[in-house]
Amino acid sequence: MCTLAHVFEAAGLATIVLSAIRPVAVKMAPPRALHCEFPLGRPLGKPRDSGYQHRVLADAFALLERPSGPVLEDFPETIESADEAPLACALPPRYDAELPAAVDEAKGLRPAYDRALVASGRTSVGRAIGPDEIPDAIGAFVRIAEGTPWAEAGLPDLPMAVAHDIRAYYEELAVELADAPPGAWAAERWFYDQTQAGQAVLGARRAMRDSEAPFPLWFYMTPGARA
Repeated sequence: MCTLAHVFEAAGLATIVLSAIRPVAVKMAPPRALHCEFPLGRPLGKPRDSGYQHRVLADAFALLERPSGPVLEDFPETIESADEAPLACALPPRYDAELPAAVDEAKGLRPAYDRALVASGRTSVGRAIGPDEIPDAIGAFVRIAEGTPWAEAGLPDLPMAVAHDIRAYYEELAVELADAPPGAWAAERWFYDQTQAGQAVLGARRAMRDSEAPFPLWFYMTPGARA
């Protein structure tokens, strides 16, 4: 962001950077930066707290009034990371025992996803598939994990793109199920560690790796920390 700020300013566009790592902002010296001591992944501090987020943005836009720079100011409040606390989300009971557990789980969670979509008005699901296709896509990953070659499992798109949409589906609905707004990486850990769908994606990734599928197709199905 700091580098892009310099590029845009050189083209005549005024910029503001919300800094998450202060030493980087000090070293890169963007024209205007507001450092926010928040957990990574929460640039505006508090999810679903529009008042707090507007305060952050107001402080940031106020930097445009400075006649010269570089300017680096600190937002006056700090939010400590609570990533160590596990995310508590109640998963639905089995409904259709004839379906793979991961597919049944995804179907049972659809109402929570719909509520999250109404509440936020946006979604990251849709790079390759929409929410209606999530259960079938998870079923394809289950088949891959069980030994079906990835190209014959019925995936609707490239494995990494489909895995992204499945993960986004779960992480977005987690906000509706959690007792409190999740930490920066808590929803990711919940998806991979506690859900059947997360286990299906990880299992398919291992199976593709072991069968020597093309490296990019399986490696980028999960974050690097899950490699």
